[in-house]
Amino acid sequence: MARDTVKGTLGVALGVCLVCSVLVSAAAVSLKPTVRVNKALDKKKNILMAAGLLGANESAGVSRIQELYENIDARVIDLSTGDYTDIDPSQFDGKKSAKDPQQNTIIATGDDLAGIKTRSKFSDVYLVSEKGRVRKVILPVNGKGLWSTLYGFLALDTKDFNTIRGLVFYEHAETPGLGGEVDNPNWKALWDGKKAYGENGEVLIDVIKGQVVPGNPKAKYQVDGLSGATITANGVKNMLRYWLGKEGFEAYIQNLRRQGVS
Repeated sequence: MARDTVKGTLGVALGVCLVCSVLVSAAAVSLKPTVRVNKALDKKKNILMAAGLLGANESAGVSRIQELYENIDARVIDLSTGDYTDIDPSQFDGKKSAKDPQQNTIIATGDDLAGIKTRSKFSDVYLVSEKGRVRKVILPVNGKGLWSTLYGFLALDTKDFNTIRGLVFYEHAETPGLGGEVDNPNWKALWDGKKAYGENGEVLIDVIKGQVVPGNPKAKYQVDGLSGATITANGVKNMLRYWLGKEGFEAYIQNLRRQGVS
């Protein structure tokens, strides 16, 4: 077949595309285990950051992350009862479970503060030990921002299961410099010490528009807003109010308050 004909040109192009497709597919398959390992390592890193065991700007290698993660005890709970299950946390994927009709729950529109439509019937949780005692519990949270669903981890102090000790997001597609400021270490630092619940058990944590006024009775429940990113800020607030409420971890937190952690 002559190469300077239309058929010849198309044949060469088709051959190149075929070879490239095979190479790309082979690379994707061969790199899949590496991608899986790196994804798991990144998850551990963000859990450690939420727990306060790893600084936001701290550079840590694989061995350091694995060493620190020995202080973390992963479990899977039934969200409806707040009880621990026999599900292996290393095999549990909350995202996949939330999409599985056999494992998920459709959220009523009036209850869907986080804007996620469905959630898994189960959730992973992480108990953080320091000097032999469980000091914090890490709860995975997710909800709609402006352009994307934000996925993160919220840390609560086990002294009262009310004081927030950290909030980090490990996945989102919010606008850099605006909603993307959820990743700003200065903004994340504002969450430490804030209260999630009011005296009557209602979820009061709030991301306000503007800055928190010192001395305001509501200040302990408030975090500064994100300039130019009101929708993302509201998304963070609504996400936390959903997951800390009856549709989320309320039953689990009540169990911890009654039974304690060990």
